[in-house]
Amino acid sequence: MDVEGKGSSWTSSKSYEMNASSELKRKVRERVWRLLEERGVARFPRPVHGRIPNFSGAEVAAKRILQLEEFTRARVVKVNPDSPQMMVRRGVLEAGKTLLMPSPRLRGKFLILDPKKIPRRLYDRAASISGAFQLGIEADLEDLPKVDLLVCGSVAVTERGERIGKGGGYSELEYAILRELGLVEEETPIATSVHELQLVDDAPLEMHDFTVDYIATPVRIIRTRGERRRPKGIMWEELSKEIAEIPLIRKLRERNLM
Repeated sequence: MDVEGKGSSWTSSKSYEMNASSELKRKVRERVWRLLEERGVARFPRPVHGRIPNFSGAEVAAKRILQLEEFTRARVVKVNPDSPQMMVRRGVLEAGKTLLMPSPRLRGKFLILDPKKIPRRLYDRAASISGAFQLGIEADLEDLPKVDLLVCGSVAVTERGERIGKGGGYSELEYAILRELGLVEEETPIATSVHELQLVDDAPLEMHDFTVDYIATPVRIIRTRGERRRPKGIMWEELSKEIAEIPLIRKLRERNLM
């Protein structure tokens, strides 16, 4: 997967960065970021280039995810820490469900936020990145709960469920970690929220990519119609040296070698 700005993919450059799929993904990202800015739907933080873009109507799209039957049934929901999914995170807490949020770029641990242990007046703060660190608990791998629904951010997505992130590969790595731990399964649903302008016709998939089951936009909810793709765990041989040295990844590898 190609690099986001000056960041780096979790997969090795030898395997992915120079291939055709990575170049196609880069072009799609650039086109979507530019389109959101040109059409005036991009929101703070700006510019959206290099980010999971925040967009006008993100709150409405979030509500559509919160209305899914899969959300109603879920007890634990994992949500990415990006801006457009902030209202999803708040909605998880308001619904009395446990929120699992990864630290940005996996620099730290996963955060567990239990709404029963957070005053309701602080849910807004808890749904933010800084607030999650203040009000949540940084959990060791062995303390992570089983996840019933995953919500991820996207730069672009097709109605078949093929998804392109911002280029760092961290959403895919987070999924792979949870899969390694047996905390998500092949059938665990995945949803994303985007603006209609982020819907594209084609998005190439690589070995470590997953597809989404639901796409929420400000105007509709889409049940994707493509083949479900789920990596079964971390592709250890494809990790870049930088990613392999992340403390969370090192600990998981040591655990697997025990």
